Amino acid sequence: MFRLTQYMRELTQPTPIRGRRGSGPVKPVVIWNLTRRCNLKCRHCYTTSADVDFPGELTHEQAMGVLDDLNGFGIPALILSGGEPLSRFDFFDLATRARQLDFRYLALSTNGTKLVGDTAARVADLNFDYVGISIDGLKDFNDWFRGQEGAFAEAMSGVRECKKRGIKVGLRFTITEQNAHMLEDMLDLCDSEGIDKFYLSHLVYSGRGDKNRGDDTQHLRTRRAMDTLIDRAWIAVAEDQPLEIVTGNNDADAVYFLKWVRKNFDEARAQHVEKHLEAWGGNSSGLGVANISPLGTVHPDTYWSVYTVGNVKQTPFTQLWTGDDPMLATLRQRPRPLKGRCGACAFKQVCGGNTRIRALQISGDPWAEDPACYFSNAEIGLTDAERLTVTPFRGKSHDPEHRFF
Repeated sequence: MFRLTQYMRELTQPTPIRGRRGSGPVKPVVIWNLTRRCNLKCRHCYTTSADVDFPGELTHEQAMGVLDDLNGFGIPALILSGGEPLSRFDFFDLATRARQLDFRYLALSTNGTKLVGDTAARVADLNFDYVGISIDGLKDFNDWFRGQEGAFAEAMSGVRECKKRGIKVGLRFTITEQNAHMLEDMLDLCDSEGIDKFYLSHLVYSGRGDKNRGDDTQHLRTRRAMDTLIDRAWIAVAEDQPLEIVTGNNDADAVYFLKWVRKNFDEARAQHVEKHLEAWGGNSSGLGVANISPLGTVHPDTYWSVYTVGNVKQTPFTQLWTGDDPMLATLRQRPRPLKGRCGACAFKQVCGGNTRIRALQISGDPWAEDPACYFSNAEIGLTDAERLTVTPFRGKSHDPEHRFF
């Protein structure tokens, strides 16, 4: 996740550069998909969820054990997600236990349609640090994209229920070719509703998102979207407005922001921002973020369903994360063994090689260049003659047990 507003504030309220994270098994933010069940049918769903019971999901006792293990490990944040997490039979038992264990940061990622009445009150009583609600455009488009008439109205009702109860709430918007023109409207919606955070997610080729990769925005549209976000973030910082803007799943956004800083500010401030971005290090799959699926399988992030580290039914998460898994070890390398444009890029210390799962889905090689990087060769320090040729990977890229080595 690229916290645009946070780094924008470094231009007006600079802070000390923190030490760059190392290559070891840092304690990650854990995104836990509690269930695959969901009442919507979103075209970009990375878990290919549906409104049915899926066999093999963690039992209540197993899930409680995972909570105890994660708490003992001291992870910095736990995000309860799905499917629709509120569709899990024991959601409130698990969330109550998580709050009792006093995780440093406890968040809920939901489609918002179930945040009504008593359910909204119970979520408020749990005192979540943050609730993220997914909306992918204005009313008619959102309802079509998410496969249910009335989904927009229900989600916005959930937003208002959270705000009414003092819960910090954000909108999550996945940008595609079809809804990119609604970005300004979504930001205006945040302002009018007093929403605390806006999260723009770039499409990742996983689940139904993989099947709908043709909807991914063209590079020019992505750049225009970043121009819009940067303008709004700068206004918010300059005028001390509350809206926080973040992006996800395309760490090239940090490089785009750095180039904007260099164009508009003096060299001293540009270098300060660049050092902060290098300390952040870009893509954090397998290092600062981890995923647990509804079945208990552990992945480098939520989109890496094709690669499994292990299963918490047999081995505690803590042991899996601190073990000798070769993919995790390679993801934690800095620099990573990147190829093609990513390997030769002058900014790989900032973006960390971007989103490896997209490279895997397109080429079969997790270390190939990310096709969603929207910079020209010249912009990342390459000439056309210097561009490296990548030989397509011939392994079984969709075998969850294949190690890519």
